[in-house]
Amino acid sequence: MAKRSILIVGGGTAGWLTAAYLARFFDLARNPRLSITLLASDEIGSIGVGEGAFPTIRNTLQYIGIDESEFVRRASATFKQGIRFDDWVRTPRDGLSSHFLHPFEAPYHGDGHSLVSYWLLQDEATRRPFAEAMTIQNRVAEAQRAPKRPGEEAFGGPLNYAYHFDATRLAEVLSNQARTLGVDHLPGTLTAVALHAESGAIDHVVTAEHGVLTADLYIDCSGFRAELIDALGAPFRSVKHQLFTDRALACKIPYDAPDTPLESYTIAAAHEGGWTWDIGLAGARGVGCVYSSDHLSDDRAADILSGYTGGRSQDVGVRSIPFAAGYRPTPWVKNCVAVGLSGGFLEPLESTGLVTIETAAAMIAEMFPLGGPVAAPARRFNELMTARYENIVNFLKLHYCLSRRDEPFWRDNADPASIPDRLKELLDEWRYRPPGRFDFILDLESFAFFNYQYILYGMEYRTDLTPVREEFPDVAEAERIFARIRSFGAQAAHELPSHRALVDQINAASYA
Repeated sequence: MAKRSILIVGGGTAGWLTAAYLARFFDLARNPRLSITLLASDEIGSIGVGEGAFPTIRNTLQYIGIDESEFVRRASATFKQGIRFDDWVRTPRDGLSSHFLHPFEAPYHGDGHSLVSYWLLQDEATRRPFAEAMTIQNRVAEAQRAPKRPGEEAFGGPLNYAYHFDATRLAEVLSNQARTLGVDHLPGTLTAVALHAESGAIDHVVTAEHGVLTADLYIDCSGFRAELIDALGAPFRSVKHQLFTDRALACKIPYDAPDTPLESYTIAAAHEGGWTWDIGLAGARGVGCVYSSDHLSDDRAADILSGYTGGRSQDVGVRSIPFAAGYRPTPWVKNCVAVGLSGGFLEPLESTGLVTIETAAAMIAEMFPLGGPVAAPARRFNELMTARYENIVNFLKLHYCLSRRDEPFWRDNADPASIPDRLKELLDEWRYRPPGRFDFILDLESFAFFNYQYILYGMEYRTDLTPVREEFPDVAEAERIFARIRSFGAQAAHELPSHRALVDQINAASYA
């Protein structure tokens, strides 16, 4: 069988993660039938709009052979147990704020007891917030505790978690591992893409440093430049009419002291024209103001960022990042497939950018034919990725459309005309029952039904079960389980180390 070749154009997280995943999947070091080359400049770039991940990243890092402690040290990483949403429900008045947590731990499910329904039947005026009632992780995260103890197994622990990290350093970690796994790195710059006269597929690419390069499959990881997929004419589908944000101002704020306590969740703080992310890395906070240019001027966004950081953003470099919310419904065209920003980007909320990279890399690995037509999997890949993007749009829109904030940006988000039809159908159904697993097709989703529950009820959506209250007679047992969750949460918050202590201990081990 003839040897096949893959050329990945572009480095960063998308390029190096895809390269490492494919090299691991095909056991490249011992596979004579495949070669993988990555073309990118020596300087590893990063878009910098999202320095957080979803728990799937643990499986990915473990699969490609990266040591967790080494990753934490080299990527300036910390542990992420969810996202805290500040003031998304209503505009703060008289200094009064509100927040809710979207934790990564699934709601507790007793033996035969769906606690969600019993929570919904509790008195709305006195019941605990949904995440606090349903999982111990809320208590642990609010107490700035870590999701695991020192010495526990890599990528495991008593609570579900992901990471915050420096995106540039993550790309360096992935780059080193990809090359260890047998990926060839060609430092260089793409200058031209030549198409085959008859088939319209990519015939070859031209580089300034290496001349002409050819491959069986070309993977476009060139970011928003989309250097390969644009040459093939793949259309871009905007979702600007549903997700309004299109700008971000990003900066890093040093800590006042090296022992500053670390939050173990991303903070997403709503403002008049969008929201601000606040991510605690080991040595600094990554802070960014996300906004809609139709609702907020650049100068006003800079003022909001300055106000959030107590004026400190004026003393550091602030990067302006425009983006277009949308995706390519045909990211795989002939012998080219777009991964990462070249295939689509929605917005930094919920770390969906990295999730789509992980998904695409895994799908390419499973579908890439070592023999036969390279374009054979394109239709299936495109269908699955398009469905993923559409469902992510639904999940992100859920955060916005339920808000009762009174600024124009938020009122426009609540306009039914901006809500996808599928989401509107589900919201109508969820007035009478909570979200369940049969609402979603697993292979087409990045988020589970309980992720929707955390957002839905964090945003104070009302599911009315009072007409069927008699269907849930085990109130006393449910109350005992709720009490156990509170007790276990207090115990876990006492026994688990502080987040800062765990990160510092992992980092100190590199000097031992």
